[in-house]
Amino acid sequence: MNAPVINPFSLQGKTILVTGASSGLGQHIAIRCAQRGARLVITGRDKARLQATYDQLQGESHVQVQADLTMAEDRDLLVQSVNALDGLVHCAGMQKHCPVRQLSEQLMNDIYRVNFLAPVMLTQSLLQANAIAQQGSILFMLSTAAHIGTRGLGPYSAMKSGLIGIIKCLALEQAKRKIRVNGISPSAIATPMWDVHQQLLEEQKARHPLGLGTPDDVANGAIYLLSDASRWVTGTSLVMDGGAVI
Repeated sequence: MNAPVINPFSLQGKTILVTGASSGLGQHIAIRCAQRGARLVITGRDKARLQATYDQLQGESHVQVQADLTMAEDRDLLVQSVNALDGLVHCAGMQKHCPVRQLSEQLMNDIYRVNFLAPVMLTQSLLQANAIAQQGSILFMLSTAAHIGTRGLGPYSAMKSGLIGIIKCLALEQAKRKIRVNGISPSAIATPMWDVHQQLLEEQKARHPLGLGTPDDVANGAIYLLSDASRWVTGTSLVMDGGAVI
């Protein structure tokens, strides 16, 4: 008798927390993970938009938690709302164009708190609570801005580059529990974040040999890194850019 074929890309039976799930890539990744059989815990700051994501999730027993992850008390509330997570996807983020010479301390602090402090401290809290199961997967949403220079994105680039260092250190620290830690570095994707930068988005097309990517492209990469198919992958970042970096 032939042994049953196991799909290593399945998320069936896994519980996955997605931050920034009320819009953009976070919303898309949450929806696609649910379609693959995962139970979702989704969080975001906007109650109405978070509910809209929740309504699109296939399956049952999903959980939504409204939270501003730059606030310690909201992070604590989220940690108290979860038990054993098999996956964690940090999608909450903020991007603002500002040349370094025009940068204000307030803007720098805002970008730091959203893009670096919040995901790192949430991860710490979940690990301290033993809320991430053995052989789980932690995934940080990065950007090609972490790998190349881009005019006007100095602070954002710095925060995403800093997460690469966190990923490598955390991957070593959690290897004893077989918890994998990785990042995804997508290039320009037409999400609502780009609504006020349509001209820049058009200019990006010429820089991508394979053309611009779609939210599905990034979601598929996330599913791979969350699934058992990536059980031997840790401490790295998957660059998804249609060849732009090369």
